Amino acid sequence: MEKERARPRPRIETLGDLIFGLSLSVGSIALIANSPSSPSDINSHILAFVFTFLMLITAWIIYTSQMSVLPVETRTVTFLNVLLLLLVAITPYLLNNVELGNPSLSPADLSTVRDYASTLFAVDLGSILLILAFFAHILSIEEKKLVAPEVARLIRGGRNTMLVLAAVMFASTAPQLWSWTLFGLPLRMFIWYLPLIAYWGGRAVQSERRA
Repeated sequence: MEKERARPRPRIETLGDLIFGLSLSVGSIALIANSPSSPSDINSHILAFVFTFLMLITAWIIYTSQMSVLPVETRTVTFLNVLLLLLVAITPYLLNNVELGNPSLSPADLSTVRDYASTLFAVDLGSILLILAFFAHILSIEEKKLVAPEVARLIRGGRNTMLVLAAVMFASTAPQLWSWTLFGLPLRMFIWYLPLIAYWGGRAVQSERRA
């Protein structure tokens, strides 16, 4: 049993680390390839990269913690692993099209492209959250005894949070959330910060309780 689990897991974890690392690299390369024309461009590009970095790192932390104990022999888990890594790989491309766009396009065409790219990113992020929630569900089943009972309860809470956030991400594809703006930015883009706030805010609260 131990040999069956030990054989595939290092390969999947190594592939996952590679995909996440490449996604981060693609995000930084895209910014280097687009020379800024003003100080505000530099600031917006840095903020875009910071957002991409935090989003991918957060997903990586959750993913690696799940893979450290999750059985990977089943076809469903293997398929969802591949799908998750595919979604992670296209994340920087979608975000770069939202942030940078094509300067040669007219303002109307550029807005259309950014709207479409942002819609796809919302679906991409929601799908990532759904897959991570499914992995958390497997870990939370006490009959499987993959984790301690008290840890399973915490994982169930995380699973439920990710399901709610996934639903919010899918709901953010509503066209109105691109046309409605706040501080000059579409409301849809502000909604994307909710998973980061939920995860890192939750960690901060847990740390304070332990202290």
